Amino acid sequence: MQRALTGTHVMPATRPAVATVDAAIRDASPTIEERDLLDRLRDGDELAFARLFEQHWDGVYRLLAKLLGDADAAADLAQDVFVQLFRLPPETGSAPLRAWLFCVALNRGYNALRSERRRRNREDAVARDPSRGSNRGAIADAALLEEANRADERDAVRRVLIALPERQRDCLILRSEGLSYAEIAAAIGVAPGSVGTLLARAERAFKQRYLAQRGGL
Repeated sequence: MQRALTGTHVMPATRPAVATVDAAIRDASPTIEERDLLDRLRDGDELAFARLFEQHWDGVYRLLAKLLGDADAAADLAQDVFVQLFRLPPETGSAPLRAWLFCVALNRGYNALRSERRRRNREDAVARDPSRGSNRGAIADAALLEEANRADERDAVRRVLIALPERQRDCLILRSEGLSYAEIAAAIGVAPGSVGTLLARAERAFKQRYLAQRGGL
């Protein structure tokens, strides 16, 4: 491998690599405008917050809608993410704000999914044994079962995601939202060069778990 990099072909081979590194650095760095807006936000500038909200709302909402499968819940959590931005904006550092916002959104989204799963487990228990809940009769119990069956199919992917190791599931979701490798690395705290390997492992793990959950179909 080393011999292949010697001789007259060294310079042509290294130029694309340098360009790739430069692009990754740009992807992983906040713009001058973003740095300025964050500095102003920390000084209490509401217009700066409004500008950041306008730039990033759609992305944060879309990520949460994809994760939760519920537009209203996604909007509520997205609002919470921006409340956190307004109250405790991150320090101006080397990572873009989008990576920080998506990381906060993922944490809130996973917490919401866990709470929903616990609620659904309780409802399923009531449907199986009406004596454990309020005595609303057979019609209400049947409605709960029907809803649970519909939700099971809809939530299959989300159950698999929650079961994956944290870095793997974050990689999959962030990549699906169009973040660059550098932005993903900044969001989850890994080296940019390791993101490709993490994604490949995550895709294999997701496929295996999903097929197992669906009975190998």
